[in-house]
Parts: sequence; structure tokens; C-alpha cells
Amino acid sequence: MAQTTSMKAKALAILGTGSDVGKSVVAAALCRLFFRAGIRVAPFKAQNMSNNSCVTGDGKEIGRAQGLQAQACGLDPQADMNPILLKPESDRCAQIVVQGKVWGKSDAQDYFTHKMQLVECVTESYQRLASSFEVIVIEGAGSAAEMNLRDRDLANWTMVEAADARVILVADIDRGGVFAQVIGTLDLITPEERARVIGIVINKFRGDLHLFQDGVRLIETRTGLPVLGVVPMLRDLAIDQEDSLAVNLTDQTPFDSAHVNVAVVLLPRMSNFTDFKHVALERDVRLRFVTRPEGLLGADVVIIPGSKNTLEDLAAIRTAGFSEALRRHVEVGGELIGICGGFQMLGRRLSDPDGIESGGAADGLGHLDVSTVLMPVKTTDLVEAEALHIQDEPKGSLRGYYIHMGATHRGKDRPCFRVLRRCDVSDSTDHSTAGALDGAVSQNGLVWGTYIHGVFDQPEFRRDWLNRIRRRKGWEALSRTTSESVSLRLDDELDRWTDHVDSHLDLTSIFGWINRNQPAADSAVQ
Repeated sequence: MAQTTSMKAKALAILGTGSDVGKSVVAAALCRLFFRAGIRVAPFKAQNMSNNSCVTGDGKEIGRAQGLQAQACGLDPQADMNPILLKPESDRCAQIVVQGKVWGKSDAQDYFTHKMQLVECVTESYQRLASSFEVIVIEGAGSAAEMNLRDRDLANWTMVEAADARVILVADIDRGGVFAQVIGTLDLITPEERARVIGIVINKFRGDLHLFQDGVRLIETRTGLPVLGVVPMLRDLAIDQEDSLAVNLTDQTPFDSAHVNVAVVLLPRMSNFTDFKHVALERDVRLRFVTRPEGLLGADVVIIPGSKNTLEDLAAIRTAGFSEALRRHVEVGGELIGICGGFQMLGRRLSDPDGIESGGAADGLGHLDVSTVLMPVKTTDLVEAEALHIQDEPKGSLRGYYIHMGATHRGKDRPCFRVLRRCDVSDSTDHSTAGALDGAVSQNGLVWGTYIHGVFDQPEFRRDWLNRIRRRKGWEALSRTTSESVSLRLDDELDRWTDHVDSHLDLTSIFGWINRNQPAADSAVQ
């Protein structure tokens, strides 16, 4: 990817010593800091691999991390911010989303044969952003020193060189071996690449920062580069992460009789795990992800989340023994919910005749009278809807989004939601007939499923749903303000993280390179 003279913006690339070191959230904090300084800034990641995605206002799909970074910049997310999104369907195959729309599916070998065509798409997207903004914050992928992928890499040094970017290298001290991470990475890259690195960030530190001062000096002496700061681990940070590595797989949050206990089945190809972040923060809720049927014991509610390979994940939870455990849960009056792929699994039949995912057909779990056929056209829309199945509460609207490739036929079961509008926020165009129906709910109202991601994000519906569970347990309902405070906290989390990063990094040289002064911490743009 040759450097292009039409690009105007300065580029700062956030590369890492490995996966899950914090590149996406460090990039988000820097985006926010630049935005606060009055700089016109936008995020960019050439190629993302994640099943955690979001929908833009014009119905396109990008990685959720770039959605968060757009928010940090005071922008609506755009497809150009993440021109290539790989959504793994198996260990060898992924769906390829290019500039927001499904481009095809491919294994790794075939994918790399299309590199030149994909490079053109990446270049087009970057040029559009770079011509409109002062600074582009580029997020890398995985490690900055993947030697075997150098000739095929689009997200790291290929993009850095094309954008003529300066680089900040992020390392994760919490996993151990931080000296090997930093010094090894810098030794493995070329001298030309190393010359672009202008600083190092040590992330996820636990303990007394003063005890690592000798470590900072050692890194600076061995590398000749400044450590811009050491960022302590921030407890209970509740902002969107890039992928399910952020889910604590060993989380054993205990269920008890004083809370609404929610179990989310951790699927092998789970997508959009952020659907449950608001629920997990409610004061009357205990939520945990479970990998074995015994993890459901004590649950008031079980949720089957979205999946990028619904048939294979259905087979996996059957093999693990969840079918019988779910049947027992429902028989004793427990609530069972399916979101998107989970909704499809709750039906009677699921088929993939065209091999959209893994191909084939299977009986569903049989809790809802619906059947689904996977279709080649992906539905991606922002949605506003009203609930029809929470009958003991006043109707209220909620907002979410569709990302699915199935056509579902509903039998005798009632729908869950009435879709009020599927809209393009950029031009307020209504894309559907008013009154379209979504999802299905069983006759007793305790088993339900929907295609709407983010269904629990709005406090009104979330509290009405939780209050219905509380009444079944014989408890008093809580005020909607209880849930509104959770949503307000999440709205403030990005700024809490940004303030945390700002207090531990010295970015004077970065702002000097941009030809701006770093604003004082108390002058943040609200």
C-alpha cells in the first residue's frame, strides 16, 4: 500500500505487543483527549477480526471498538472507520465484511489471494477520512511483530507506512513478561519501522507504581525510547471491548437468593456479548457466563446469546448437555431468552441450505414455535420498537439494532416486539412498514426470543423486565430511576477511562507533534 499524497491528516498508530493488551481502549482514550482539545479526530482500523460489531446510521457493520472510538471523537460511526471486518465462523473460515457490507466468506488461504482488491478498499476508506480530519488514530491488530504475516498484514505496518504514521507501542504488564514484550517486539521489527515508534505505554499495572520506576528506566535504557506512562488497572471498567477475550471466562459470580440471577451461555462463536453489560451492572442482578450445564443452577433467567455459527453452536451446547438442563429450567418456571442466533436455536427447526454459515439443518431446542432458514442477505439496521410481551408494565419504546442473516417464520406463538421504525439516522428515512413484528414468546410468557441486539440497553425496558422477574419472586418492584442510574454510569465510563489515562501518561510530545497544547484535565469538553 503506497503512501498517498492526497492524505492530509496526521496519523498516530496504536500498536501492541500482542492481542488484548489494551490497544482499542488506549486508542479510544487518545481519541477522546484529542476531541477535548478541539482537534478534529477520527478512528481507523484497516482490518478487524471480531464477532462483536455495531451498526452505523446508514445500516453498515463495523467492529464495535471503532464504534466506541467514534463516540470518543464525538462522531457517529462510519463504515470507513473499519473497512474490513472478519467475523470468524470456525477456526478456518470467516465472513468478510468490506466497507460495511458482506463481501463473502473465505478461509485464510483464499482470503490472502484477494489482498490487492482489499488494499484498494482500505486505501479508499482511509483517504476519505484523512481528507476530512486533522488527526487519525489508527488501531493495529494483534502483535506488531508477527513475522510470518508481514507480507500479508494490512492493519499494522502496511497501514502505518501508507499513512506515514507515528507509533505508540502498548504492552500489558498484567500478563507478565513485559520486558520481553517490549524489547522483543522492537528487536523483531525493521529499523525503519522502529524509527516510527515515538513512545511506549505500559498498561494494566497492579500495585505501587513507585516500585516499577526501575523497570521504566530499564526499558528506556535498553530501547532508547520514552515510556509515556504506566497505566494502572482500572477496576470495573465498563466500556465496549473489541472481542470476547474481554469476557472473564473464569468468572464464578455466585448466585444467591437476594438477587435476580442471570446465566448467559458462553457459546464457542458468541457474538455481541456487550448485549448484557447493562444487565450485569444492575444492583439487584448477579450475572455470569457459563460453559457447563451445572452453571445454570440457581438461575432465574438463562440467556442464549447471538452466534456467528448458529448450527455449530447449537450442536456444541447439545454436546455439553445444555438441552436437558434448559428443559428442566423451563419446567420449574425459569425464564429462557434467545437473542438473534440464540432466538433461532430456541425454535423447532433451523436450516442453512446455501451454506451461509456451516450448512446443513437441525432441530432446534423446541421452546418456541418458530423455524428459521439462513439467507444470503444480511439485515443490518437500527431499530426502534415497543415491547408486547411484558404485559404487566406500561408499553415503552426501546432502541437496538439488527445484525442477522435468517428469515424466521413464527407459528402459533405471539411476537415480542412491534417495530416502530428501522431508520437511517443520517437522513431519518423510515425503511420499513410501521407495525412490523419481531421475535416470539411462549404461551406462558417465560420463553422469548428476538433479533434485536441491545434490547437491554435502554433503562425503561430493562427495569420493566427485571421488575417482572422480581414480582415472580414475590419482591417489590424497583423504580426505573434505579436502571437509569446504570445507563448514566455507562455513559460516563468513557470519560472516566480517559481521565484515568490522562492522569498517568505524559502526552506533551504527542500534542506538540500535532501542533496543539494539551488541555488541562478540568477543561474537558462535555
